[in-house]
Amino acid sequence: MQILNSTHADIDTIFHLYDEAIAFQKKVFNKQWEGFERDLIETEIQENRQWKIIIDNQVACIFATTLSDAVLWKEKDQEPAVYIHRIVTNPAFRGAAFVKTIVDWARQYCQDNQLDYIRLDTWGDNPRLIDYYVSCGFTYLKTIDLDNTEGLPKHYKGVLALLEIPI
Repeated sequence: MQILNSTHADIDTIFHLYDEAIAFQKKVFNKQWEGFERDLIETEIQENRQWKIIIDNQVACIFATTLSDAVLWKEKDQEPAVYIHRIVTNPAFRGAAFVKTIVDWARQYCQDNQLDYIRLDTWGDNPRLIDYYVSCGFTYLKTIDLDNTEGLPKHYKGVLALLEIPI
């Protein structure tokens, strides 16, 4: 297993996995992502913030990172952290607990880059997913009701849960 930066050659795979994730979300929850702009993914790739987990030469999982998320985290965004976004597992690898793999990777990433937290968000009305993230080591902090979603993907509306792991 390797965690590598995604490349421009991965864009079609990334969008295919997003489509798979949206179809899965429709089956298990009453909300789903509403698609993503190609420019967003291209920027993440250029800035080395789009990642892939490779197993047996296949993309088993993808995720994105950022070092700032002020719209959601407000004043806590001043604390050095890596923010994990859009974790998607290839259906052929579902059940492989990649969030735990990503947490292990992110711990090392934080140590290498002098960061104090691993953070993520999810829908605040999805207790099953919140509980899963807690089982992976995250602490549930609170839910927020977004009043400003400018610059965020379309699915960012309503109540969101904020979770973190201190390093």
